[in-house]
Amino acid sequence: MSADQVAVIDYGMGNLHSVASALEHAGASDVLVTDDHKLVREAGRVVFPGVGAMRDCMAEIKRLRCDEILRELLRQQRPVLAICVGLQALMSSSEENNGVDCLDIIPGEVRFLGEPLLDSAGQRLKVPHMGWNRVRQQRDHPMWRGIEQDTRFYFVHSYYVQARQRSLVAGSTEYGVSIDAALSRSNLFAVQFHPEKSHTAGLQLLRNFLSWSGAE
Repeated sequence: MSADQVAVIDYGMGNLHSVASALEHAGASDVLVTDDHKLVREAGRVVFPGVGAMRDCMAEIKRLRCDEILRELLRQQRPVLAICVGLQALMSSSEENNGVDCLDIIPGEVRFLGEPLLDSAGQRLKVPHMGWNRVRQQRDHPMWRGIEQDTRFYFVHSYYVQARQRSLVAGSTEYGVSIDAALSRSNLFAVQFHPEKSHTAGLQLLRNFLSWSGAE
């Protein structure tokens, strides 16, 4: 195993090279974008990104057996970071595409933000949600090191996560509804926002990932 290598799982869905570039900018010396299970197993830490429709994402995850390697990694102490649809794919099911079964690694649902979606003052909010939102850290975690409470991160999504086990929520935000912006369990940290698009705060989160042992 190469402790310094970061594998970005490639199942054909997502801005993989943007993630890889951000990891390099954060200090990663060896980043590999791959769907090769052997190479993923050899990496010291793994990123599971995702962008696109859930049905298409799940079809490719299953076709390439990325679900198998992901479950294998999560049984180990290998640090894993899931991003955007990568987070949503971990849940039990999604309302997208008239309902899609997900990986059920974290019990919970992926729900549509709503149409119309209104803020607390009754003003209409745009869907998809695209822009900067403050993330409220719900508990201490090594991945939040050096990131102040209520720091803004960049979001692009029409669906949001609701974890059934509320103790897994590491960060939340508000956009018409309460959104689980970050979940953590053991060696897994998963975020709805895009650290690779979140400038200084996003780079700090990625630096934290590069030094994280995989323990909470």
